[in-house]
Amino acid sequence: MAVTRTPFIAGNWKMNLDHLQAIAFVQKLAWNLADAKHDAADAEVAVFPPFTDLRSVQTLVAADDLAVKYGAQDLSAKDSGAYTGEVSGAFLAKLDCAYVIIGHSERRTMHAETDEVVGAKVQAAHRHGLVPVLCVGETAEDLEQHGASAVPVAQLRAALEGVDVSKGLVVAYEPVWAIGSGQAATPEQAQQVAAALRAVLAEIAGDELAAATRILYGGSVKAANIAAFMREPDVDGALVGGASLDLDEFSSIVRFKKHVGA
Repeated sequence: MAVTRTPFIAGNWKMNLDHLQAIAFVQKLAWNLADAKHDAADAEVAVFPPFTDLRSVQTLVAADDLAVKYGAQDLSAKDSGAYTGEVSGAFLAKLDCAYVIIGHSERRTMHAETDEVVGAKVQAAHRHGLVPVLCVGETAEDLEQHGASAVPVAQLRAALEGVDVSKGLVVAYEPVWAIGSGQAATPEQAQQVAAALRAVLAEIAGDELAAATRILYGGSVKAANIAAFMREPDVDGALVGGASLDLDEFSSIVRFKKHVGA
């Protein structure tokens, strides 16, 4: 089935940059891309700042009509109530967030988020018109014990139980063993898992939605290796961690087509 999926380059800042630094970064990123005559049809770009930065980023993007999308790094499965420290999808929607990262490996490991919690958060995102960037991935132990795609496939199935995929979804495959290690998966490894994930999407939501859903690779993505990943038929972009905090490097990743040819 021939379908065109706009490449998606997403920068997950994690717990870095305060709101003043965020304003400066997003402004410079937009200028860099404009100076390079970046075409949003070549790659959609989004940043995922800490919660405390989102209002500042919203104000800047709206005032200057910047071609940069943004989202949150997490949300609560609940919409409101006595949940100290939690952030509702309703609040994110009011800040015009387009996306929200859900089920990142750091949330799964450091905050003990189960597949059930991740699934509830996907549904919460949809209730408020947010597109989940649903993260799946395996540890080195998982890889050795279960093989390449078993754990990400199981996580995807569990998270999408009862979910209407037509409300919007981006899937991010992040091998935990590659995150921050400097050792990325090979493009062939990323493609193998992405293809398996797309097959599950087809089973759950039908061929058309599966073909339209973007699947990202994340884990030690750099300007030097992005084009190789983007050549793979089922890899539609990247969820970038550390390199998204380096303005020149991230700009180069966004401009992968012109930067190195794809």
